[in-house]
This record gives sequence, structure tokens and C-alpha cells, in this order.
Amino acid sequence: MAALPNELEALTKAFSGHGIHEQALVSILGKWQPEERKSFRKGSPHFFVEDERNFERWDEHHVRLLKHEFVRFKNAVVLWTMHPWERDARLAKEALKKGPQYSYGILIEISCTRSAEELLGARRAYHSLFDHSLEEDVAHHINGSERKLLVALVSAYRYEGSKVNNDAAKSEAKTLFNAIKDANKRKPIDDEEVIRVLTTRSKPHLQALYKHYKEISGKNIDEDLNADLRLKETVQCICTPQKYFSQVLNTSLKRDVDKNTKKALTRVIVTRADTDMKEIKEEYNKLYGVSLSQKIEDTANGNYKDFLLTLIARGG
Repeated sequence: MAALPNELEALTKAFSGHGIHEQALVSILGKWQPEERKSFRKGSPHFFVEDERNFERWDEHHVRLLKHEFVRFKNAVVLWTMHPWERDARLAKEALKKGPQYSYGILIEISCTRSAEELLGARRAYHSLFDHSLEEDVAHHINGSERKLLVALVSAYRYEGSKVNNDAAKSEAKTLFNAIKDANKRKPIDDEEVIRVLTTRSKPHLQALYKHYKEISGKNIDEDLNADLRLKETVQCICTPQKYFSQVLNTSLKRDVDKNTKKALTRVIVTRADTDMKEIKEEYNKLYGVSLSQKIEDTANGNYKDFLLTLIARGG
């Protein structure tokens, strides 16, 4: 007996996207007889390949992808229940293991969107968990121009008060404008004053600088930094974090992205659910014309989807 078309469609959907629709697997696969399972294999060339010895076998690449999808719910639950310091320390360690191109953005995100005490706590947890300092491992794993920026960011302990020296903010906006304008002579990321300002000044100060920069340039500073992704991410995480997180979420929700990019969906929702998820949802809707809840509903599956929707519903 061949599998019914609607069951094949439901099963294909259960195996596709972010996470796995566990209930569909139980209700459909559990009752199928050998002939129905055979028709599924024959009718699913994106999952199975025809072996030269005349049987259908799982495509190895797809099995590896499914492994990541099956553990997505578990990983979200484990991250959610961790102490925030441990969570950030483990996220940083994983990022460094994955290699520079993966680690830069996550290290910037952790350094620039946490409070001074939260970042200090993550560094303490990193000591306890890995018997190294975070600064030490960042300096060891990252080379080139980005090293100075990233070591300074993870080492930062920014002033958290509301006072801003407006004259200094204006002056430093001009400093950054000149550094970016002269990028053909020297990259802004190699400019010590640029690094000093972005890694030591308070967030209110840098947000004031952000406004003054636009008055000088006519553009936002992150728009002028399109040629330097790491400085751009730093500015966005400090000055427009809800926009930054919305963009990360939207990229992670695309179906054709790699497994590391998909992981950002879990990371952002778990780390921001207690902080600024309401503002992120509003910004996401403004940028993409669809609610974040609806996008997750359309893209994710099963227990993983339900858990994410529960987290983003917190706080309205």
C-alpha cells in the first residue's frame, strides 16, 4: 500500500525547516507498513538516494542535517535554564571553536549588548569553566586587525550612568567621521582612536555620538561602515540593538542558511526573552512587515517552535 499524498507532504514538512515536527513523525511513521515506508523513500529523492545495489538509502548529508534539527529543541531548553553568565561563556567558547568568521559576530554581540556586570559575570564564568580568561582565548584565536577590537570589547567595563559629555560626543563623532572618510589610507579598525571610543565609552555616550555623526555625515555611522563589518556590528549592537537582533533573526529564519546561521534563532530568543524581546518584536515587524511570531510559525516545527513562541510571548 502506497503512502497517501497528504501524509507524504506532512512528513516532508516535518523534516524541513527549523526543528522537527515530532508529533507528525509519531502519528504517521508509527503506523506505516513496509510498503508505505518504501513509497516514502521512492518519493523523496531529496532525502534518499538510489544505491547501485538496488535499494534506497538515506542521503548522508541530510542525515547530518537532521541530527542538528532533532537536538535544536534540547539545546534551546538547556540554554534557557543556564545561568546567564554560564550561557554567555559557553556561547563565546563555542564561537571560538568554530573559527574566526563565526566567532567575531557572537563575541561582539555578547560584549556590546550585555551590561557591564553581565559581561564581567560571563568572564568570571569563562574562568571557572575553561581555566582560561576569555581575553586570553580571544587574543590566541583571533589574528589581524580584529584582534585589538575584540580583546578590548570583551575586556570592557563601561560606565553605566546616564551622564553624557555632549561636547566630547560631538568631537568623537568628528573623529570617527574623519577616520571612515580616510579609509582608503588606513582602515578605521586600525585607528587607535576609533577603537578607544567604541570599546571604552558608555552606551549613552555612543548613542549621542551616533546622532551627532548623522548630523555631520548625513548618514548613520553603521551605513558608512559597510566596508568594515566588525565595526558596523559593534556600532549596531551598542546604538541600535533591536535593529541588529531583528536582522540576525531574519537571516537565521531563512530556509537555505547553514546550521551555524540557524543557531542564531535559538541564541537571540533565549538571551533576549527576559530583556528587550518586546522592542525586538516591534522592530522586526517594522523592518519586515510581518510579526516575528508569524515568521517562526511559518518556518519552525514541533516542540522547538512551540518553545520559541512561548519565550517571545513573555512580556507582551
